[in-house]
Amino acid sequence: MNYTLHQLRVFIEIVEKKSITRAAEALFLTQPAVSIQLKNFQDQFPIPLTEIVSKKLYVTDFGMEIAETARRILIEVDTINHKTQAFQGKLAGRLRLSVVSTGKYVMPYYLSSFLDDHPAIDFSMDVTNKQNVVYHLEKNEVDFALVSVLPEHLGLNSIPLIKNSLFLVGGTEREKKRTGKKALIFNDAPLLYREKGSATRNAMEAFIEKKNLPSVKKIELTSNEALKQAVIAGMGYSIMPLIGIKNAVINNEISILPYSGLPIETEWNIVWRKDKTLTPIAKAFIDYISLEKESIREKYFSWIDDFTK
Repeated sequence: MNYTLHQLRVFIEIVEKKSITRAAEALFLTQPAVSIQLKNFQDQFPIPLTEIVSKKLYVTDFGMEIAETARRILIEVDTINHKTQAFQGKLAGRLRLSVVSTGKYVMPYYLSSFLDDHPAIDFSMDVTNKQNVVYHLEKNEVDFALVSVLPEHLGLNSIPLIKNSLFLVGGTEREKKRTGKKALIFNDAPLLYREKGSATRNAMEAFIEKKNLPSVKKIELTSNEALKQAVIAGMGYSIMPLIGIKNAVINNEISILPYSGLPIETEWNIVWRKDKTLTPIAKAFIDYISLEKESIREKYFSWIDDFTK
């Protein structure tokens, strides 16, 4: 056996993504490069690690066993690196976050300086919908999460960051052509939704139900960015977080429509499980957020007040 750590990392990514193409994208490698690494790794075993059936890649039972062992090996390698850095006086280890998709417009501003101050930290952030974020918290797979609506069934600590406001919006060009009362939007116009499991969708559906509004024509999109582009293009109307459409509003591509009961107001919160044992890195991150959150809000997010006064 003469496999490399790089081959182990590539194989684990293939197992998790169940696709050489997606593994290559995640690793920022070319597809041929990943295929070569998989072949070189496979050549060291007499039993197949993967198989192709109807042009789809499957990991064999043996391959799953090897992947699990590979994960343990890489964890130990990372531990060696972290201990070395710790003995050098550096804050080292892993920091894992799960962030609802609209939170990608928020979280980087609360991470940048912290990661600059501690370059030995291995950091990962999964940007997904609320349903998956809650799952990560339930399974204790992350140190922290960023949400705008707290999951009630979990015992969580939280640090509020900034206001999250959701408005009724439409493409400016479409809005120029609209006639009649705004209430007719819910009768006649297509309504654009995020996918099921999204907090934005939940908020929009709750508002429509509370107001007893119709929702006849529905279009579903699976990311906030896709939803924003669809609104700009005039495909319909939606209820969206201000944080994700700021530039489109300033550039007059999206119009905010005043409507009774809107905006929906929540707060972006950093959350973590009360029963979680925090690592030194996690504790340092909490201290940093508690100390710097107001200055970060003032520097990067004070513009929100201009829209929500």
